[in-house]
Amino acid sequence: MDGNAQEFSTHAEELVDKYAKLVYQLAYARTRSREAAEDTFQDVFLRLVSKRPVFDSEEHEKAWFCRVTVNCANSYWRNPFRRRTQPLDETRAGELAAPGPEEGGGALDACLDRLSPQLRTVVHLYYYEGYSGPEIAALLGKGESAVRMALMRARRQLRDFWEEGGNSCV
Repeated sequence: MDGNAQEFSTHAEELVDKYAKLVYQLAYARTRSREAAEDTFQDVFLRLVSKRPVFDSEEHEKAWFCRVTVNCANSYWRNPFRRRTQPLDETRAGELAAPGPEEGGGALDACLDRLSPQLRTVVHLYYYEGYSGPEIAALLGKGESAVRMALMRARRQLRDFWEEGGNSCV
């Protein structure tokens, strides 16, 4: 392996460690399927290795991972062949999983499950990743008003789901 390949390999390993949790959780928020999130996770990091992108800044780096994750999660549902891949080993998947009912995420997670994938993605980027409306618009290739509308719809639907279930969505 030459010097450039070795250097990129080391850098890629650092990026996997740095963005593994973000990629997995965003993929899970988008697909609501552990298997689909695992497949998306693998696809994102395969793209990293095959494309070898050069990042201008840490923000550009994080935005690339978010955008590619959303694109790969969208592609997952269009390609039934992808469902035949092997899952991540349970130890690694458990480290990256979104909080479950035992961690206090049960009722909210059940409400989020009822949102469309598009609304879940916007909610995840806004509330869990801390992106602003304009940043989400740029990441998703949408207008800022579309993102504001999606957040408003998601909040309203979550409130309705919560009230329907008597302060629970389960």
